[in-house]
Amino acid sequence: MTQRLEFFFDFASPYSYLAHSQLGGLGAEVAVRPMRVLKVMEAVGNQPTTIQSAAKGRYAFADLGRWAARYGVPINARNMRKNDSAACARAVLAAGRLGKAREATAALFHAFWGAGEPLTTNWEILAVLDKAGLDIKALEPLLDDPSVATELDANTTEAAERGVFGAPTIFVGEDMFFGNDRLDFVRERLNQPVAA
Repeated sequence: MTQRLEFFFDFASPYSYLAHSQLGGLGAEVAVRPMRVLKVMEAVGNQPTTIQSAAKGRYAFADLGRWAARYGVPINARNMRKNDSAACARAVLAAGRLGKAREATAALFHAFWGAGEPLTTNWEILAVLDKAGLDIKALEPLLDDPSVATELDANTTEAAERGVFGAPTIFVGEDMFFGNDRLDFVRERLNQPVAA
């Protein structure tokens, strides 16, 4: 039986992008769980030190390049501060109602961090999803649907309640793994027998 993992992430997190690029190689069923990471951090008393500390921010920029090279994925932070990560998250949840959450996540991560495309409006987000083959006529009315925003809030609240303090965070069952650099531990956990 295939193991399942939950991937809690925020599009604003470059380490979420990097971790996401490797999930397909884990041989698990992936449930994508977008959240608002700054809201989670606020709820649990964590601080976004990479943003607050210029020295850590400079280091992270170099570190991201190293990880991207290791994974063989492009990284382009050109629009990261302008892009609307919450709107991208809502687009994933909307796509989930059409059974296309994973496809939307992959397309938006590539646009956000791989290609450095602008994702500041619903139209820019829909254009990316259209190129990925999603039904944007069905998606467009869902992007600003209050129930989609409520689902994003619920994911954020659930993440904080389950002990999440940053992005990305992966759960296999109730075992939690934080960070792009914990994928080896995730792989080991997935290789353990599934409880009956």
